[in-house]
Amino acid sequence: MSLLVVGLSHRSAPVSVLERASLAADAKVKLLHDTLAAEPAAEAAVLATCNRIELYADVDKFHAGVAELSTLLAQHSGVALEELTPYLYVHYEDRAVHHLFSVACGLDSMVVGEGQILGQIKDALALGQELHTAGRLINDLFQQALRVGKRAHSETGIDRAGQSLVTFGLEQLAVHVPVEEWAAGKRALVIGAGSMSSLAAATLARVGVAEVVVANRTAERAERLAEILVASGTGVAASAIAMSGVADELARVDVVVSCTGATGLVLTGDDVAAAVEAGPAGAVPYPPFHRSPELRPGPDAGAAPLPGASPRTPAPQTPAGLSVPAALDAELVARLAAASAGGRRLADGGAVRSKVVVEERDGCPVGLDALASDPGRTADGRAALAGVDAGSLELHGTWADQGEAAAQRQQPRKGVRNQVDAQPVRLALLDLAMPRDIDAAVHRIPGVRLVDIESLAEASADAPMAADVDAVRAIVAAEVAAFGAAQRAAHITPTVVALRAMAAEVVAMEVARLDGRVPDLDERQRAEVTQTVRRVVDKLLHAPTVRVKQLASEPGGAGYAEALRELFDLDPQTVASVSRADEADKNHDSGRAS
Repeated sequence: MSLLVVGLSHRSAPVSVLERASLAADAKVKLLHDTLAAEPAAEAAVLATCNRIELYADVDKFHAGVAELSTLLAQHSGVALEELTPYLYVHYEDRAVHHLFSVACGLDSMVVGEGQILGQIKDALALGQELHTAGRLINDLFQQALRVGKRAHSETGIDRAGQSLVTFGLEQLAVHVPVEEWAAGKRALVIGAGSMSSLAAATLARVGVAEVVVANRTAERAERLAEILVASGTGVAASAIAMSGVADELARVDVVVSCTGATGLVLTGDDVAAAVEAGPAGAVPYPPFHRSPELRPGPDAGAAPLPGASPRTPAPQTPAGLSVPAALDAELVARLAAASAGGRRLADGGAVRSKVVVEERDGCPVGLDALASDPGRTADGRAALAGVDAGSLELHGTWADQGEAAAQRQQPRKGVRNQVDAQPVRLALLDLAMPRDIDAAVHRIPGVRLVDIESLAEASADAPMAADVDAVRAIVAAEVAAFGAAQRAAHITPTVVALRAMAAEVVAMEVARLDGRVPDLDERQRAEVTQTVRRVVDKLLHAPTVRVKQLASEPGGAGYAEALRELFDLDPQTVASVSRADEADKNHDSGRAS
């Protein structure tokens, strides 16, 4: 077994990187085809969810496999390899098996114990089978992962340790109120009609919302989901609308759950602000809210405004793509950009590119923050910064970059993002998409509470672990050992089969020769002699073949197959033909993912 997995997840990469590295359906197909076309890989599967992208492959060379799989992930995710590399992890052989089994059990999920990952693993296997990229190893691995995950959920209380992302997200929206009490009588809008959106709609109906409206780019899927909700017996009213009607619907609903495959924003800051200002029918509208550029998506967001949204005037941009604050003039920004020496952040600039540690204090360590607070100096930024050296500018950039992070360390982000106690909530938003569907800046709008993948990760980091997690880890460890032993034993099976085939051929040749030398034997005598010779051969081979299978199942036992071939001078082509036939039977029997 030479199983290799290269990937990144919410545990290794920030949400901003995961958003950009997400794979669309056609990108998964192309990635799998290109992986098999690469020299080190014989079979492959890709597991891509909202918080992980992992490429599994059977490789013949470890280092070449890591390099090739990493390059392919970068190419198809659209994130440069040098930027993606710091966030990638690599698992090989038994460690790769342990990783997938842990994922299948929900131990590596953002919300520990959630069971939706099993469906995603099943989909990954089904895609590999459909494209014929999943061979014997990938089929065995993913089928066993599904069984291990189901065993963990049936034999332990891991379900009590966590919930689905939908349930957990709704709990974060409800804050200190039971979800059923919070949801009672509310109107909800679900954007998207895929598996996650369908789960969200069903969960909303189950917890007691009065109405669910489904919006999707394909009208038939939205209508079908609405029909299922009506027939669910929960008593919820459900209907479907076109995506063009989302902006109008925002003004009348209380809750929005969005999970689409869009590459740009589905709801912008302007969309949400307009809905909050309009308010639901019969309610007192919120006062107009000043929509600053912070509520506008950046130049790389790819947002397509909903019909009726106001046109956007982009903020001035530097050559590096940074927005120009009003307090700084163009020449100053050019000097700051030059000081950064081409880096993505000013804090990373400079010839040495060393990390500058800044004490957490109220003001900039070189006093440049006074520029923004002094109208007189702001009016002439050029004169104010005349003679400031590049080192000071870099230090100022570091201070600016680290300021928000320092504030978040002192006050949890989820408290700011959700504005729990500051004001009544007019519109609750749950964004489960990756990349995000809803502009993250909408949490600044009065009356809006936003929970997204990033804030869910922060909240789940402090969630208590159930005692059953240890039991699941024990199951995973035992299953990994059993899987490894079975794979190693299976590796020697073709050699044993070839050996027994050779022995049967020797017996047949000797019986034929006996017929020529002793032609007077009757059928009964001939059968008795033949059976005796076969029993002798079988007894001679029994102990060595059983023992070699036992030895081969242990770590480091792969060499026994080669020793057996050498000792009995077995034809490599015969062994290979047995392997091919066995693999064809295995793939035929496995069928689709179960």
